[in-house]
Amino acid sequence: MMAMLHPVSTTPAKADIASGHLRTRYDNAAIALHWATVVLVVLQFALSQLWGFFDRPDRHLMIVAHMSFGIILSVVIAARIAWRLTPGHRVAPATTGLEELAARIVHFVLYVLLACEAILGFTLRWSGNEAMSFFGLWIAPPFAPFSKPAHHLVETMHAYTGWTIVILATCHAVMALIHHYVLRDTVLRRMLPAGKATP
Repeated sequence: MMAMLHPVSTTPAKADIASGHLRTRYDNAAIALHWATVVLVVLQFALSQLWGFFDRPDRHLMIVAHMSFGIILSVVIAARIAWRLTPGHRVAPATTGLEELAARIVHFVLYVLLACEAILGFTLRWSGNEAMSFFGLWIAPPFAPFSKPAHHLVETMHAYTGWTIVILATCHAVMALIHHYVLRDTVLRRMLPAGKATP
């Protein structure tokens, strides 16, 4: 009778967690796709910044590797977006208020930038009337080459977008480390494999 007079109040997030609609940590597929993205972004950025210091044939091999890993990164990004939008993969918010809103905005912006960077990468190569390469498999341009000013614009956008991704991702990583080592919460552990997620 007392339970009927005083029902237990449960917030929507807690109710979703209790019913299994929200997880408290990311699943293994989401974790694998996240860290694959991290490794590929770092590798892509390193290749783009270093090949200018090399002569042929090493420079050519680095450019081909950049294109090949760029295609893999494009697939990983598409898989991450599809997995995130699939029902049953939602994760309970790690923070609340403005902090949670900021985290959502950063995640959304990173997804958009990564998708744009992938499109710009393909467009840059093809707009210069050059084929893409996937570990030696050449993919011919599907459209006519751009004018030199338009091609240069795509190149500039590709470079600036890449730098923006790296800067924003670095800030994202720093905040995750602050949560882990200073605030000592579960924000970072949610994205670690199960064996390392336990404090």
